[in-house]
Amino acid sequence: MKAKYPQQYDSWLATSEQTARTDMLASYPAAVILWAGSSFAKEYNSPRGHHFAVADVTHTLRTGVTPDAGKKGLSASCWTCKTPDAPRLMNELGVEGFSAKNFTELGREIKSVVYCNDCHENGSAKLALPRPHAQDAMAKVHLPFDKQDINMQGSQVCGQCHVTYYFQPERSNKVNIPWIFGSSADLIEKYYDTRRFYEWIHPISKTPILKARHPEFEHWSRSEHAKQGVSCVSCHMPEVNDDKGNRFTDHKVSKALDHYQQVCQSCHGDQQAFMVKLESGKQQIDIKAREVEGLLVKAHYEAKAAWDAGGSWPIMNDAIMGIRHSQWRWDFAMASHGLYAHNPQEGNDLLDAALVQVKAARKSLAEILSMLEVKQVEYPDISTKESAQQAVGIALEKLTQEKQAFIKQEVDKHWPEVSQHGY
Repeated sequence: MKAKYPQQYDSWLATSEQTARTDMLASYPAAVILWAGSSFAKEYNSPRGHHFAVADVTHTLRTGVTPDAGKKGLSASCWTCKTPDAPRLMNELGVEGFSAKNFTELGREIKSVVYCNDCHENGSAKLALPRPHAQDAMAKVHLPFDKQDINMQGSQVCGQCHVTYYFQPERSNKVNIPWIFGSSADLIEKYYDTRRFYEWIHPISKTPILKARHPEFEHWSRSEHAKQGVSCVSCHMPEVNDDKGNRFTDHKVSKALDHYQQVCQSCHGDQQAFMVKLESGKQQIDIKAREVEGLLVKAHYEAKAAWDAGGSWPIMNDAIMGIRHSQWRWDFAMASHGLYAHNPQEGNDLLDAALVQVKAARKSLAEILSMLEVKQVEYPDISTKESAQQAVGIALEKLTQEKQAFIKQEVDKHWPEVSQHGY
């Protein structure tokens, strides 16, 4: 591929330059409380360039270490979007055979990171959709890949990974995109509620929690950009010229604003005015998100106080469901990278609905607490990531030591070099 498409290859290689990342739990400590009981409360960083995909999922505390004998541990499905070796292994083992494996069990098989054949038919520029969960999802919405126009396909190859999903427990934890009713937060929630699905039971409030995972494709599909035929490729992989004047698609997959003149100017002519509008919209979403987070933290602990005082499901159900639905909408907004640019209207709508739901939940909880004669609720210190993790009993130092020992003894000695890139 390097010889056949040198410019594309070199620009893909440049994703190694995208090293910056942010500790999202340090930036938003309330998320530790909201995700208590899941691995997301242990470590959650903003993404780096594609070249770090395998190494980052290998090193994060979320994927843990080799489980004790007889225990399942984390599903190998966590490899699904990090490497073209995942579709290869699915072909060899079967989709459920792959997902039934433990994450660490397949580490030695992961030899390459996000690459050409994740998006193209082998050896050609023709777009492809190699991941079964994406093929299944498009069948659900009656829009198979080969029937899509080029703009849709351009976004679809990104959307096979930049999309929300869950691990389907009755199918050996294989990746599944929950679009039976549709791809909006409301319709995905309807799917989850109908089948009484939850990812985990919150240890503080006993809420059956739903988790959104980077639903960029869903938000884009309903955006003004999509209506105008502007795809992910249009903004994040524009056509550029090399030093000899040859035109090619830039595979560095960078921020759209890095190429403002090529990709934004024709629709957003006044760059200064556009930047002011973009920043204002981002601040508006951030303010709402922080308000929702703060209210949800209080709701979780108010529910705990009610349970501790003798609360029962008949009186707690409405409040608990309010927490579940509010946190789902908050997560569906905040887990989506670049929401304020991709679809700010939907982001605002989600957070507005989340505010209504969490306020209703707290009102219900206030009545329950009064009935149970609870005079005071203890709320945690969430001023820092460390204090929030301490509040929910996360032993970060112990987890880090175990992970580092695993990396030293297993990853550094036996896993392919791609698993160590950037560390």
